[in-house]
Amino acid sequence: MTMLKLLICALFLVTEVAPAPSQVRQNFHEDSEAGINKQINLELYASYVYMSMASYFGHDDVSLDGFARLFLRMSEEERQHANVLVDYQNKRGGHVVYREVKQPDQTQWGSGLDAMESALELEKHMNQALLDLYRIADRHADPQMQDFLNYHFLKEEVTRIKQLGDYVTKLKRVGDGLGEYNFDRDVLGGGK
Repeated sequence: MTMLKLLICALFLVTEVAPAPSQVRQNFHEDSEAGINKQINLELYASYVYMSMASYFGHDDVSLDGFARLFLRMSEEERQHANVLVDYQNKRGGHVVYREVKQPDQTQWGSGLDAMESALELEKHMNQALLDLYRIADRHADPQMQDFLNYHFLKEEVTRIKQLGDYVTKLKRVGDGLGEYNFDRDVLGGGK
């Protein structure tokens, strides 16, 4: 090949092509598309945080297997939520834009109570972001997106917030040390 042909081929390889307009997009506002992309990133961030918690509680100097398994399961759920949002974005004719996922602010989570309180605050933040996304869908008269968010996310968030709130209350009641160990074993199934 001549140098000119190589140069032309290289230009075509590095030139970013704008995505083709969607054939399926209908009543799907750009604000909704952007909001879903933001939520995908938030779900992936939450997955990272819970993975960090699982790693911390699974470490030999902490060794609370029930906490580790709970947070690992929660990490997987958040990653699955991101996948559900990606699928929905594609169904509606939107384009997924991946952003850098922020690393967790900490790697040491202290006691089970400390981690559970952090998880509760994170879930409240996730729920608020979903409610904000629901309002975007409402503002742009998109009942399909509202139904999707209700069915796949909002009901589950209320249940998760209640569960974590109950865990925080029980951990405050039983205290550190042996109480935390018994909570890990009896409530979270650690050591099995």
